[in-house]
Amino acid sequence: MALWSAPGIGLVHRLQAWMTQSGAHPGRTLVLLPYAQLLPLARRVWSDLHPQGFSPRFETTSNWLASMSARRLQATDISQDMALDTLTAQQLLAQAGMGAESSLAGLLAEAAQQLAPWAAAAGPQGRGEWASQARAGVSAGMESQALAWEARVARIAVEWAAVSSYSTDVLFDSDALEPWDAVALVQGLVSDPVSTALKAHWGSKAELFRLDSQEPEVGAALKLELDHLHFHACADAEDEAQRAAACAIAHVAADRYPLALVSSDRALTRRVRAMLESAGIAMRDENGWKLSTSRAGAALMALLRAAVWNASTDAVLNAFKQAPAFAADLQALEQALRKEQVRDWRHVSGCKPVKDSEALRAMCVRIDQVRTELSGSRPLPVWLARMQAVLQTCGWWEPLQADEAGAMALGALQLTQPEPQVWADYVDAALWAGTRMDLSAFSSWVNQVLEAHSFQPAYPDEEQVVILPMSQMLARPFAAVVLAGCDEVRLNPSPEPSGIWTPAQRAALGMPSRKELEARLRASWRQALQAPAVEVLWRSSDDTGEHIAASPLVQWLRLQPGAQEALASDPRTSRQVMPAPVLPPTPHGDRLSVRQLSASAYEDLRTCPYRFFALRQLGLKTVDELESDVDKRDFGLWLHAVLQEFHTALQTESLSGLEPRSTLLEACANSVTASMGLPDGEFLPFAAAWPHVRDGYLQWLEKHEAQGWTYASGETAHTQTVGSVMLMGRIDRTDTGTGGAVMVLDYKTEPAAKTKERVKNPLEDTQIAFYAALLPHDTLQAAYINVGERDGTVPVEQKDIVLARDALVEGIISDMARLAAGEPLPALGDGVACDYCQARGLCRKDFWSAP
Repeated sequence: MALWSAPGIGLVHRLQAWMTQSGAHPGRTLVLLPYAQLLPLARRVWSDLHPQGFSPRFETTSNWLASMSARRLQATDISQDMALDTLTAQQLLAQAGMGAESSLAGLLAEAAQQLAPWAAAAGPQGRGEWASQARAGVSAGMESQALAWEARVARIAVEWAAVSSYSTDVLFDSDALEPWDAVALVQGLVSDPVSTALKAHWGSKAELFRLDSQEPEVGAALKLELDHLHFHACADAEDEAQRAAACAIAHVAADRYPLALVSSDRALTRRVRAMLESAGIAMRDENGWKLSTSRAGAALMALLRAAVWNASTDAVLNAFKQAPAFAADLQALEQALRKEQVRDWRHVSGCKPVKDSEALRAMCVRIDQVRTELSGSRPLPVWLARMQAVLQTCGWWEPLQADEAGAMALGALQLTQPEPQVWADYVDAALWAGTRMDLSAFSSWVNQVLEAHSFQPAYPDEEQVVILPMSQMLARPFAAVVLAGCDEVRLNPSPEPSGIWTPAQRAALGMPSRKELEARLRASWRQALQAPAVEVLWRSSDDTGEHIAASPLVQWLRLQPGAQEALASDPRTSRQVMPAPVLPPTPHGDRLSVRQLSASAYEDLRTCPYRFFALRQLGLKTVDELESDVDKRDFGLWLHAVLQEFHTALQTESLSGLEPRSTLLEACANSVTASMGLPDGEFLPFAAAWPHVRDGYLQWLEKHEAQGWTYASGETAHTQTVGSVMLMGRIDRTDTGTGGAVMVLDYKTEPAAKTKERVKNPLEDTQIAFYAALLPHDTLQAAYINVGERDGTVPVEQKDIVLARDALVEGIISDMARLAAGEPLPALGDGVACDYCQARGLCRKDFWSAP
């Protein structure tokens, strides 16, 4: 493995020659490198090339400044922390008479941060002159009224940058270089304006060096051998990720490492990283990932989303299931709320399970106390104190401090401070110190902080793969490079300059032009291609299936003489997997005795024995969704409750005639709607159809009562012992007639044709026959009452109910005896029974081997 890349070794020789020529002692020479990853490499290279004698001190500018006197951040300074700078920007806009345009605060903060390097380069003494030139520069080309807002933001950004102090200001002091004979300012592909200004300020004591010994030029020719390049055209993002990981694994297996993995696609990088981790590859991730995507960041944001007044039950449960102080006791509450399908948290306290359980009520009170702590409006310092108290209450404080990403998140949010007094002094003087924020504004601020900071995991002792930006590959000793995401979208050869600045303004302010940015990108590309082995990958289609071409840089490269015309072979290795037959399951249910049986459970047994085994004997059920929309099932439950309340009321006050009964039924409907908390918007289609349903039901009821039938009971629970099992069920309605006749009624809101289909074969009609078996009467009548939205209420009588009931009882006794004897329970379902089956994934019917 090379000691250092050619630019690095060349730099060491140039430094040595410069120190000899200028008479600087190596021990009193400071070398400022462009990024920290070069520090150990530079020290090692100097030590190996010069094993005897003194070594220069290799530092980055930020490390050197940290070792000097600490800089106190002033209230109006540009902090380079987007979250804090946005708060300051809001106040600056208000002072400039633009308080109503607070949405421009992020734009102003970004513009000021982009100006900061050039304002810092002017030094404390020259910042006034820089401001004068910048004021004239930002006015160039902004005379149009259509650009009035941008022009005002640009002028405020200049004034903000001009009055700010910078950490590099101390370097312009006369005694800054007193401990040093000379300082070498090393620049990478990007020229640092502060370094250039310091060279002019320090004079002969300082010298500028470039890592690659040449300035990037627009249109510079690409002079390198091309036979080490391998091109991979991938089908899509997943194919690209798999091939990138396979390329990296193959190079590591061939001892070609450290390997550089370069990609500007964050999602692709995460996917490749996951595959490399599973392969046991030691990685050094210099990109890191946003704190907002970490577990700690997600927990903090979930807590804030759970505190809004209209939070969903899912959002509240999701937040507090992660909280150590609540997680252990939350299962019972979640089960109850999912069973009741309470979608909005504000309705939880009124639902029946919570009302009936003291433990559930206490849990809800604890949760609401935390949510109340995060409500209201207050200044940011008070919000931070309140947030810390909430995290301690939820049991999050210690786990977050023990977690690397969590500790970084607490620090980024200023919840933990290495120097609390410094932060307190800064807050007291900050322009936004007294500004009140509501929960929404505070949540946005927290999210902005988490998005602005990246977490980098601990580096391994000896990394095999290094994930880094392309611009930081210069002078790094990589044995191979994997360049992923080289398509026309992610590797645009002519990048768009960021910010609001026009080309004329960028030229006047000294910012790099689009051509200069393009030259830097092409220089980075050239450096990346100089590794001993290079894999270039791009995808041919995006997530929507639209075609994507390779980047123009790749297309131009493939047209050069000597480039490999054919694409590289697929680096993924195939392995032979012996087929294993998947046979239909045939479990035996005799070890799980059946003591109770409902109508739906027995229907499952008759439809598919395996479904009965999975859902009834094993008790495997899907978790009820809380965010489901109001559907026909909800309308059916609502209708059952309305009719039950209506008939109960009729038993206490006798009403005759359609009009009085219609008034009572409408009142019952309103009462049930309010108690169930159904959203008006989602229930609107059913509410619109209700008047027709109501009138049709009352007309049927009048005819039904004229035949001598009287409502006896509704929604009553019944049990009946049959053989070794107890039948259990809830009958929608039971009526009595003349001569002691009894009729079992079951409400249906399904299409009338489906209801009529139920009674065609009495021996296949499980539900109404099961309800009949729950009653001790020898003679019965039974009917389904189809309460339709179009055709009114239509009764569908099961005329052979006694035959169906007796056959059902006989079948239950026989089936339970066979089950107890160990009869197999195969998956015999077919047709619609399998189309909507919760056990479909358990029986694995889609994967059965052919017989």
